Amino acid sequence: MSNDPFTNAGQQLAQVGEILKLDAKILARLAKPDAVHETELEIKMDDGQNKKFKAYRSQHNMAKGPYKGGIRFHPNVSLSEVKALSMWMTWKCAVAGLPYGGGKGGIVVDPKSLSQAELERLSRAYGEWLAEFVGPWLDVPAPDVNTNGEIMAYMLDALIKTKSLKERMSVAWQATFTGKPIALGGSLGREEATGMGGFYTLENLVASRGWKKSEVSVAVQGMGNVGYWFAKLASEAGYKVVAISDSSGGVYEANGLPIDEVVAYKKATGSLSGYKNAKSLTNAKLLELPVSVLVPAALENVIGGENASKIQAKAIIEMANGPVTPEADLILADRQIFSVPDVLANAGGVTVSYFEWVQNLSGYYWEKEEVFSKLKIIMDRAYLEMSTMWEERIKDLPIEKRSLRMAVYATAVERVVAAMV
Repeated sequence: MSNDPFTNAGQQLAQVGEILKLDAKILARLAKPDAVHETELEIKMDDGQNKKFKAYRSQHNMAKGPYKGGIRFHPNVSLSEVKALSMWMTWKCAVAGLPYGGGKGGIVVDPKSLSQAELERLSRAYGEWLAEFVGPWLDVPAPDVNTNGEIMAYMLDALIKTKSLKERMSVAWQATFTGKPIALGGSLGREEATGMGGFYTLENLVASRGWKKSEVSVAVQGMGNVGYWFAKLASEAGYKVVAISDSSGGVYEANGLPIDEVVAYKKATGSLSGYKNAKSLTNAKLLELPVSVLVPAALENVIGGENASKIQAKAIIEMANGPVTPEADLILADRQIFSVPDVLANAGGVTVSYFEWVQNLSGYYWEKEEVFSKLKIIMDRAYLEMSTMWEERIKDLPIEKRSLRMAVYATAVERVVAAMV
């Protein structure tokens, strides 16, 4: 099977189509985005030279509501990637019961190569370009890989400046972007949201398996915002987080890592390399540790046909987008290693983005405790619905369709199709 993201997304949809016995016309409609926008953004660099950057926005399906999805700045951003991620966002929003469809965008750039001024100019150029086809009831972007609240603020400001005074006064443009700074209408709890949603998924997984919390070991690949908050919350709740990594490698301690200490070391040195209170290991070896729960929280396609047979975890919680390939799904299912799919496990981010959108439109803001309480209700319900679908319609299917991913996707696609019809 291919490691092309959009090919993978299409294969997964085709399998769901067979399970749900979908009409061919509906399946064809779901198999491609409603619209894909692409351009080259030209900005002036600090040295006075002009430079162009390829940029994309994919809008998959809005049967249930406005397109929703992040914007990433990364050298590997591609048309295939944003199309796949926009489709997965459609399923993610449907799984969480949110009134959204899926969207995704990005710029082909290494943001580390830009000065702060260049980063701002590029962000503003993208926000200005987006102005024609985003809005609070059309498409609602958010931060993703290498983007943050500050970048959303640049984009929002650039977008608003394209509008007339009458347009500015008649539309709540602030609700166009989520993941904004608190001062611009961001929601409390957004920083922790994705990791918190994953933590609630871990709690549900452990409860459903009847495991004792003190005996559950966790390995987290990825130390960005999502991996950090997942590891921190799991550790504080009494789980043994035995391994964590960044892009250069990771550390392992069988008795559990002091997450705050590890993070402080990385902040001080810029890397986990040299941390002396644990063993060093590669990202590849981290994936193969004999733990209760493996949490890939970095990039896509890290578990594929070449290493799925080496996975020793009892279960996987996918906190990255698309970390397990379709080929790996087959191998893992055959080995009875169940993987809670990304569209459920990392839905905490888009759920709190939804809360931010609601708060912006209503002009009423919630305390962090209320945000987390509402998030838990949604994540718990989504896990229960996945488990129910698995028991009732998936567990006895042939091996190629027998996965928690198919249980989640079947739930999501069924809801989107109902809205389309």
